[in-house]
Amino acid sequence: MSGLDYQVCVAGTGSYLPETVLTNEELSKRVDTSDEWIFSRTGIRARRIAAEGEHTSHMASAAARKALEQAGLDASEIQLIIVATITPDTLTPATACYVQQQIGAKNAVAFDISAACSGFLYAMKISKRMIADGAYENALIIGAEKLSAFVNWEDRATCVLFGDGAGAAVLRRAKPDEGSILATEMGTDGTLTHLLNIPGGGSACPITASNVGDHLASLAMQGKEVFKHAVNRMKEAAETVIERAGLQADDIACVIPHQANLRIIDAIADRLAVPNDRVFVNLDKYGNTSAAAVAIALDEAHRSGAFKRGDNIVMVVFGAGLTWAAAAVRW
Repeated sequence: MSGLDYQVCVAGTGSYLPETVLTNEELSKRVDTSDEWIFSRTGIRARRIAAEGEHTSHMASAAARKALEQAGLDASEIQLIIVATITPDTLTPATACYVQQQIGAKNAVAFDISAACSGFLYAMKISKRMIADGAYENALIIGAEKLSAFVNWEDRATCVLFGDGAGAAVLRRAKPDEGSILATEMGTDGTLTHLLNIPGGGSACPITASNVGDHLASLAMQGKEVFKHAVNRMKEAAETVIERAGLQADDIACVIPHQANLRIIDAIADRLAVPNDRVFVNLDKYGNTSAAAVAIALDEAHRSGAFKRGDNIVMVVFGAGLTWAAAAVRW
């Protein structure tokens, strides 16, 4: 059998959210804002904040364990771990290496990818291809972020948007009677790196004693421009995978978009001609958790019964880079 003949399914999902809830009301005591101001512009009511000493890898491992349990796999059976994050525990080694250690996946190859909010679906496309080619039988993909460590809590334009958390999925070769990942798409426009970034902390701009107070290692964003590109690119990516999968809007049981802004989500639903009751939203509870957002939403949608076995779902995301991605999956 040719490796190219292998179908790949999502065998299990998991997610983890820190215990601490930071509401808009509480945030308004830190910066000049209000619940009404934040919610009317974003659709966010609260976000989760990781505890002191709780790292990205810890959240990633907690989500991974739940996905493994649902998939019926022991960590020692996992062959590939990909962690998508822009908030790694350390610049090196990769956060995936810490996850491998923490969950006991001693037989897995482990590495990180950095594609911001698009990272989880980038990881899905990469691991799908590696399983389909026969290189691996299964993979654990994780989106995990501790964005609270990279937010300027004095900037009301950005600090209200982001939260912490992790989501995970186990992918493996599909059996004949199982669903499969039908189509994937991803893209990048590096000419727009300036619209959403963390300017400091890398080799281009190390944090030094002279600039430590300038918040250069914090998220910076040009919101209006990001919004415009997000809607267009997400629409195009979603339409691409829907067409490749041979689906129509009526065939889609659930759309799971990136959880960044309710206006973007509504615009995507409208342009795809999918009713709002088939679009999964948990943005109000968690804010934007970057690479973790669509992974957390996938797990919550799955466990809440938003779709069932045999249903078609579409995930679509957009992030810094600028990057975008989509996936159509028959569950």
